[in-house]
Amino acid sequence: MDKIIVIDYGSQYNELIVRRLRDLNVESYLCPSTFSYEDALKINDLKGIILSGGFDSVSSSSLSFNKDLLKLNVPILGICYGMELLSHFLNGQINKAKNSEYGRSLINVDNSSPIFKNLPSSFNAWMSHSDSVTFDNNEDIKIIATNKNKEVVGFSYKNSIYGLLFHPEVNNTDFSKEIFLNFIDICGAKRDFIMDNFVETKIKEIREEVKDKKVILGLSGGVDSAVCALLLHKAIGDNLIPVFIDHGLNRKYEKEELEERFVKKLHLNVVIKDFSQVFLERLNGVTDPETKRKIIGKTFIDCFKKVADEYKDIDFLAQGTLYTDIVESGKGGISKVIKSHHNVGGLPKDLNFKLIEPLKTLYKDQVREVGKILGLDKEFLYRQPFPGPGLGIRIIGEITKEKLDILREADYILRSEVKNNHLTNDIWQYFCVLTNLKSVGVMGDNRTYCYALAIRCVTSIDGMTADFYKMDYDILGKIANRIVNEVKGINRVLYDVTSKPPSTIEYE
Repeated sequence: MDKIIVIDYGSQYNELIVRRLRDLNVESYLCPSTFSYEDALKINDLKGIILSGGFDSVSSSSLSFNKDLLKLNVPILGICYGMELLSHFLNGQINKAKNSEYGRSLINVDNSSPIFKNLPSSFNAWMSHSDSVTFDNNEDIKIIATNKNKEVVGFSYKNSIYGLLFHPEVNNTDFSKEIFLNFIDICGAKRDFIMDNFVETKIKEIREEVKDKKVILGLSGGVDSAVCALLLHKAIGDNLIPVFIDHGLNRKYEKEELEERFVKKLHLNVVIKDFSQVFLERLNGVTDPETKRKIIGKTFIDCFKKVADEYKDIDFLAQGTLYTDIVESGKGGISKVIKSHHNVGGLPKDLNFKLIEPLKTLYKDQVREVGKILGLDKEFLYRQPFPGPGLGIRIIGEITKEKLDILREADYILRSEVKNNHLTNDIWQYFCVLTNLKSVGVMGDNRTYCYALAIRCVTSIDGMTADFYKMDYDILGKIANRIVNEVKGINRVLYDVTSKPPSTIEYE
């Protein structure tokens, strides 16, 4: 499939660029600012490059545009900081603007330029910059957009390089979709990033890479690993060894539901191994979230190695890693680490397996599309996400068997009531978190000093952003009442009303 890659210079909006392109059926992903000409040569069907915005100023930054990328002869679009990089390379002047621009601003554009084809001559665009750009005596530079002060906010160079000082990737910019469609046309990229093509391509790639070797897969019971398992099974059949590692951090009845769905219904030969005691021993006394994730990641690998020793010719480890896992773990570009996902930032360096992650360029909603193509039922496809580290990152502070038992029971009540009230299609993810807070309560005229439990319910499309779900108070009251009455160890229930950002969906 044709690709337009995005080079990351640290903008808070860079993921939106990738998302915009994918929504328009062009494959895209984020590459680091160190992306080189040699890296580009490894990408099949590369049709264009976008330079993202950034938090720095070109005049004070060590980041620069790699001029060798011009040898690729593909169109390049620079956005905000990316435009400044291109301007600097083309001998433009970058200066501190007299007036910074933040928010919506009316711009005038030259709609004879291919990037503004079929657009009106003026519209509102989203600005977020404090620098200005000027050009002197460069006849190949054409100014194609200006703001109300007649300052340059868009240019083209030989109809192959474009710079936009505003952010077309945000919805606050009028005609954002049309601008990206125009750039796709400039690149000559086919809009063939559809899930049927993705499935066909991945099956072919997996077969070519694995050949007659065996692949061990960590099956968690969630949507991501399930789709990964079906994709691999379609590609290599019984050379796939799906392994469910019982780490003792699962929800109530998780193992039983997995056996019902994957063994009995989907006829996968799932190997089930109980390593719960190993995980609990290694997590004993650990309170730091990042340390927890790394311990869980390493322990998973150690367990897979033990299982792999029982077989021959296992060279590959498959995971249901998603694009959001990579981004939050700080592996997509130069973005900061939000949290190390156990299957990304939590992996040890001495892996001793070749990784296969066929879903790593997809968002959650796209994974569900793939699952639908592969025959997963709708009820399972829209099951709420469950993290690989399980309840281990839903217990604040030290993890103990007592805390796990408390959280399991509370979480089961929440899930039951969500289902009973027909909310499963309304809420993207819903779960309980056992906080490390204890408070005084009164039950049966006796003083209690028990844990406070937090309920987290969010709506989202792809997990990159999320809003808290505005649950009906009567339903919420019933859930809280059941939890404090039926679960020993909890005397207070809290409801989380923060969105992502500033919060993440999971607590740890």
